[in-house]
Amino acid sequence: MNRWAIGDVKITRVVEMETVSKGTFVLPEATADNIQREPWLQPHFAEASGRVRMSIHALIVESANRRIVVDTCLGNDKPRMSPPWNMLQTSFLSDLEKAGFPRDAVTDVLCTHLHVDHVGWNTMLVEGRWVPTFAKARYLIGRKEWAHWSVATDKFTRDPIDDSVRPVVDAGLAEMVEDTHRITDEVWLEPTPGHTPGHFSVRISSRGQDAVITGDLMHHPVQCAHPEWNCGFDSVPEQARATRRAFVERYADRPVLVFGTHFATPSAGYIVKDGAAWRFRV
Repeated sequence: MNRWAIGDVKITRVVEMETVSKGTFVLPEATADNIQREPWLQPHFAEASGRVRMSIHALIVESANRRIVVDTCLGNDKPRMSPPWNMLQTSFLSDLEKAGFPRDAVTDVLCTHLHVDHVGWNTMLVEGRWVPTFAKARYLIGRKEWAHWSVATDKFTRDPIDDSVRPVVDAGLAEMVEDTHRITDEVWLEPTPGHTPGHFSVRISSRGQDAVITGDLMHHPVQCAHPEWNCGFDSVPEQARATRRAFVERYADRPVLVFGTHFATPSAGYIVKDGAAWRFRV
């Protein structure tokens, strides 16, 4: 667990899992040789061997008496096509409570997009049924995202919609929002499409301090140096590249703390110019 303060806004990171693996699993161009060409990635984000460190975690944003869980990871008990994610049993909920966020204290759940590893703890299995985990919260779901994924027919994308999003909608807890929606005076959404059609990032500003949560705009800090490297799961590849480069250019060399939704510990840092490209500084 890590904590930060952005002015009056508090941010807490609760990890579901951290991994070390071949980077090509997520980024086809992140071969060991290519990762080793970026020595600044060590020790936080890569090993000397060229394997990459990544994380699946939630960020809880406290602003104006709201407790906002940004992205809800993978979840327990869920049948998944990817073996490492199948039928998980993690301590995420108890870790969330230990961090000071029991389920009933959460006021908002915000999904940057509707992929499997960002919606899992939206629901939990109770007596054979998927029910909303955060029964007293509003679930903020992108209108464009829901329109796109709610009609998905392939099993990989349909399953997490059916067991982790649709039950929330059916329970009347979902609020479909635009990708510029403002949650509080200090927290609002910033459209960053490409990884998915309605993907957004989360912008935070309080008392002259600033931060942004990437979502899956980028998956690993190496994409600061190589914004042209797409994730294999990007829905609109050319748009994803353009959005990512614009993001890096917009926030480089600015006092804006960047939270990578899949960046390994410490997960937060700054984008800085590095010759003709950029890097991520912690």
